[in-house]
Amino acid sequence: MRALLFLKPSPGPSVIEQLISLVLQQTEGSEKSGGAVSLQLTLISHGLDPILSSQDSPPIMSSASPCPKPPANGFVALARKVYNPIGFKKGYNFTLFVITAGGMMGFTLARMMYLNFNGVFCNPEHNSRALPGECYYFQKGTARIGIIMHLAGIIPAGFLACLQFVPIIRHKAILFHRLNGYLIVLLSVVGIIGVFLIARRTFGGGVSMQTVSGTGSLMFLGALALAIYNIKKLQIEQHRAWMLRAWVYAGFIITMRIIGYLAAMITAESNYYQVKQCAMVDFIFRHDQNKVLGFYPGCEGYYSGENPGLSVLVHASITAHQPAEISAGFTSVFDAGSWLALAIHAILVELYLHLTPAEAERLRRISYQRQLESGMKNAGNAGTTVQRLGDAEPWLPPTHSQPTESSIRPSSDENIRRKSESAA
Repeated sequence: MRALLFLKPSPGPSVIEQLISLVLQQTEGSEKSGGAVSLQLTLISHGLDPILSSQDSPPIMSSASPCPKPPANGFVALARKVYNPIGFKKGYNFTLFVITAGGMMGFTLARMMYLNFNGVFCNPEHNSRALPGECYYFQKGTARIGIIMHLAGIIPAGFLACLQFVPIIRHKAILFHRLNGYLIVLLSVVGIIGVFLIARRTFGGGVSMQTVSGTGSLMFLGALALAIYNIKKLQIEQHRAWMLRAWVYAGFIITMRIIGYLAAMITAESNYYQVKQCAMVDFIFRHDQNKVLGFYPGCEGYYSGENPGLSVLVHASITAHQPAEISAGFTSVFDAGSWLALAIHAILVELYLHLTPAEAERLRRISYQRQLESGMKNAGNAGTTVQRLGDAEPWLPPTHSQPTESSIRPSSDENIRRKSESAA
């Protein structure tokens, strides 16, 4: 019996169908006769020629590295021409990248104009200005410094972070990836310091809003710190996981605005109210005392100087025709929308990490090799791995190399003989 079998079909059923039928008949015949029947004779009796050359027909076994799956349709073929050149191998990864990184990039580009603080962000004449009354607290002092730090830090950081998740940049432009990463971390820290400075006043400044701002900021900074720690320990899969967490947490500010707008639309006709200082209401109406007193006569004590810190109730409705109620309509729901958005993002990133264990395992093997080369002890288990910090079973590197083409293809008459004896 020759080492390598190739099949030449006779007229009738396909080669695969004949081969399946052949194996079944061979097994049944072997059981009845109590001995091994020659596979070659059976092939001949069924009209299949065992030949020695691979020039006439393809081999039974494919190579060890399978060819890429052919595209299911023209759209998939076109999509591969788009995402393969930038390093993506799987369509779902590219789709998620477009949704998440694309959303972040679009959001930051749309907010770049806010770097012109007085000309756009706090310009009451500009259509893309901040919420009515939002800049009342940002005119001077710590709050002004904080909002400028936040805008100047987090907007460019969010844009540059999107480039870090492009595979071809990570693989082909390693120096850029590292330098860009350090710049992003620096800008992010500046931006988050700004958040802490403005949390008391931003989006209404309520206790709930201050809490969610602080929670989201600490989660973001903590994830960034753990990502840096893990890459310093050459634990690449943990660096990937924590960096994904960091920027998915940061992205909740986009979802927060979507949820907040929808909630404001829902509550527009309800009897929700916000407490606002008369000084802010006066700022919203551009110091028009008559107009303010027409809407809120309770502010008379503010203008008389009797009570400079006087506050009034403002109806929350974004469908109203005066700016104070529109502002209250948004600030009344932003804290709830922020908590919901943060929870959604925290859950979804863990779900994604749970569903991509193969990529984590691949990166862990690379980490193991690099840690070995650097002389680290207990290679593969550094950083924040559960084996190092928890009670998980020890992670062991693969002890066997991947099967080669020769090891998975019939290579001798002895292999055929053993299979025949096993079937018998």
